[in-house]
Order: sequence, then structure tokens, then C-alpha cells
Amino acid sequence: MSEKIAGITVPDTQLVREATDLVRDAADETIFHHSRRVYLWGSLKAAARGLDVDPELAYVGGLFHDLGLTASYATKDRRFEVDGAEAARAFLLDHGRSEREAREVWLAIALHTTPEVPLQLSPEIAVVTLGVETDVLGLGLTEITEGQRAEVLAAHPRPDFKNRILKAFYDGMADRPDTTFGTMNDDVLAHFDASFRRKDFVEIIRNNPWPE
Repeated sequence: MSEKIAGITVPDTQLVREATDLVRDAADETIFHHSRRVYLWGSLKAAARGLDVDPELAYVGGLFHDLGLTASYATKDRRFEVDGAEAARAFLLDHGRSEREAREVWLAIALHTTPEVPLQLSPEIAVVTLGVETDVLGLGLTEITEGQRAEVLAAHPRPDFKNRILKAFYDGMADRPDTTFGTMNDDVLAHFDASFRRKDFVEIIRNNPWPE
């Protein structure tokens, strides 16, 4: 039987059940509940905008978007967003979804820390960013009614979430600092590690091997 939270249905399908189990096994409570909220907030906002979103694809996008921060899926040499995107693509292909559908979810996850761009793309890509921006940054929170917020938070509470998610970001990226170049993620490393030095885009241009 499908679950419904704040009017949003969590489909009762094998794909959704297995996605839930996978993320529950890999992630801690902070990331798991955050990921479910991302699906719910994103779906609420997508519905309000009249976007027609495939709920299974939106669910995998929401559930897998931070999977690259977990020990089971993190690599040492690429952005955590790409780690999660690769896991989602493989999962969807294994469950019979098309290459195009898997690619849409790959993009949704890979781009979820890139402001503005995902919102110009397909609904399955936009829905993840809509959810992430709501849960992490509080953007557009007034678009969600108090009743909807209460129902989502009753199902997926966020105790001390701001501090816990920042620590999760740091723990997932601290041993691959070079992957944060050009993203907002270097703000997290700079906050927690006084010895972290950001790469300077201007200096990279000035000091590159092209002769003047």
C-alpha cells in the first residue's frame, strides 16, 4: 500500500522499496531523513508549479542525492555528487528503467549543488534541486504550508539538522578537498578546517602554461 505524506505519494513499488532499503543501509539517520524530505519538498513544489514528474525517478533522485557522502559509495577522486549520480544510474538501469531516464536522474543528482541550472531542465532534474534548496537552505519555505511542513516533519524530523548536515558534508569531503574546487562545497571545508586553502580561479588563469 502506497504511503502518503502531506498529500505526496511514496509509490509502493519494488524499485522504491529497494531504493529505500539501500539508502537506509548506507546512510545515517540525518542523511536518510534529509533525503526523504528532499523528495517530499521537491514534489510539493513541483506540483505547485504544475510540473509532471515521474514519482519513481524523483524518489531515486531525492534518496540517492547525498549517497556519495557515505562510506559505502564515496570515492577519493571525484565530487560526491557524481558518486551519488553514478549509483543512481546503475540502480535504475538494474531495475529496468531506460538509459534516458537514468541519465535524467544522473543529472539531477550531479547538478544539485549547482544553483539555477537544474531549474531550467526537465522536471525530474528540477525536483531534486527544489527539495534540496528547501531543506538545506530554506529557499522558498513559505511556498510550503505550515500544515504540510508539520506533516513532513512528523514523518521525518530534523533535530539539530543544520549542524548535523554540515558535519556530514565535511566528513564526506575532507579527504578529497580538490573535488570541491568551483563549488560551494569549499565553504564547508574552510569552515571546519583552518588549514584548508581554496584554489584561486584567477591565479589558475594567470599561472597556467599558456605564453602571453
